Amino acid sequence: MPHLIAPSLLSANFLNLGKDIEMVNRSQADWFHLDVMDGVFVPNISFGLPVIERIKKAALKPFDVHLMIIDPDRYIERFRKTGADIISVHAEACSHLHRSVYLIKSTGALAGVVLNPHSPVSLLADIICDADMVLLMSVNPGFGGQKFIENTYQKVRDLKELILKKNSKATIEIDGGVDLANAPLLVKEGAGILVAGNTIFSSPDPEEMISRLKNF
Repeated sequence: MPHLIAPSLLSANFLNLGKDIEMVNRSQADWFHLDVMDGVFVPNISFGLPVIERIKKAALKPFDVHLMIIDPDRYIERFRKTGADIISVHAEACSHLHRSVYLIKSTGALAGVVLNPHSPVSLLADIICDADMVLLMSVNPGFGGQKFIENTYQKVRDLKELILKKNSKATIEIDGGVDLANAPLLVKEGAGILVAGNTIFSSPDPEEMISRLKNF
């Protein structure tokens, strides 16, 4: 199955967001990736429900919503109603991860679990068969444009091994520092979804960059 590309709107031009949304609509991208930050779980604040609701009116592709927030259970149903098709929560932010995953599933959205760079894949042993997707952070979350953490390749291999061992159907998503240099190896090791922000939106031709990330 071909890998998916999910441009991260955190790196888009917010003074002309409509233009960037139209570009992603035209492009070979598969999803819109939306990073929701609360300034508590991560040291930054991004956008929330009202902005996502407006983006949904113009977007033509599924919404991959990454909640970098504490106590995400309080907001899952509202993000689903606002237009989220995939909702991912951090294992580090959930006291009862199994409950959070099934709350997401109860809304009809796909459920993703996120691991920060310092968190081992072994944390997912008891949840991997319940998750639809696992998002591995390849930078420390909170800011765009960071350098890719090289240990991510080993984490992808470890996660793929766990998925096969447990007979899970979860797909692997990578977020942080993804570019043309590391994308092919990430896919080779088992990643199925690549999130790219700065690589796409800082490119002279973002639509062409999406095509290159999709078709290497």
